[in-house]
Amino acid sequence: MIRLSVPFRQALSRLTLPVMLMLSLGIILFGRADQQLGDHMRAGLDDVLAPAYAAVAGPVEALEHGTGAIGNLFNLAGQNAQLRAENAKLLQWQAVAMALEAQNDSLKSALDYVPSPTPEFFTAPVVADLGGVYARSVLVSTEPGNAVSPAQLVGAVAMDGRGIAGRVVEAGNHSARILLITDLNSRIPVGLGVHGAPALMTGTNGPDPQLLYWSPGQPPAEGDMVLSSSAGGAFPPGLPIGVVHYSAQNEPEVLPLADLDDLRLLRLFIYPTSQPELTPIVKTAKPAAKPHKSG
Repeated sequence: MIRLSVPFRQALSRLTLPVMLMLSLGIILFGRADQQLGDHMRAGLDDVLAPAYAAVAGPVEALEHGTGAIGNLFNLAGQNAQLRAENAKLLQWQAVAMALEAQNDSLKSALDYVPSPTPEFFTAPVVADLGGVYARSVLVSTEPGNAVSPAQLVGAVAMDGRGIAGRVVEAGNHSARILLITDLNSRIPVGLGVHGAPALMTGTNGPDPQLLYWSPGQPPAEGDMVLSSSAGGAFPPGLPIGVVHYSAQNEPEVLPLADLDDLRLLRLFIYPTSQPELTPIVKTAKPAAKPHKSG
C-alpha cells in the first residue's frame, strides 16, 4: 500500500472539489453543444447498467416477498377455494364474451368493417425506477433477439395489465426508457366519455395527470372514461388510460388505471405510424315540438 504524505493528502483533498466542479461544468457544456451525442451516451450507459439492474432486481424481489410466500403455505385451502370461485365466475364471463364476440363479428360483417393493423408487442421487465432527465420514468430490459431495432422501439406504447403507463422515449440495444404519463413532459391527446370529447392530458410530476383544453361548454364529467386519441399521431385511438376525477381544488384530473407505483412488467406495443381517428359523436339537439293548434 502506497503511503501519501500529509501535505500531499491535504492538497489532494482541497483540489478534489474544484476538479469535480470543472469536470461537471465541462460535461454540461459538452452536452449542450452536441445533444444527440449526450442522448447516445445516456442510452449506452442504460445498456450497460440494465443487466446489472436485472440481476439485482430478482434477489431483491424474492427477499421482498419471501415472508408472504411462506405465510401463504398455511392458507392454501382458503386460497384454493377462492380460486375455484373465481374460476367459476370467469367461466360465466367467458360465455358472455363469446356471445358478444359473435354479435360483434356479425355487426362488423354487416358494416364491411376494416380492422386496424395488429401491432407488434413484447413483454419487458422493469429493472429500475429512474429519474435522470425525466422526473417520472422507468427503465426496462429488452431482449436482443426480439427483432426490433432501437429506432423502431422509440415511440412504442407501454401498458401494464390495466392501461397505458407511458411511452418509450429512449432505446438502446438492451434497454429502453419509458416516460410515464405522470411526468411533466407528458402530453397526450385523449377522448372523454362515450362521446369521445377531445381534451389534453398533461403530467404534473404528481400521482395523477390533469386535463386541459376540453371542448367549450363540455367540461369533463366525474367518472368519465379517458381513452387515448390519435390526434397528433403519437398514440393509437381507444386505449384505456384512466377515469376523470375532480380534485379538492375542483380541477379535473385523471386517475390512471395502470399501477404506476408498482410496475414490474410492461408490454411494449409498436403500432403502425398511420392510425385511423375516432370521430367524436356529436350530440344532436332534439327538434322542438310543434305547438298544438286548437280548432
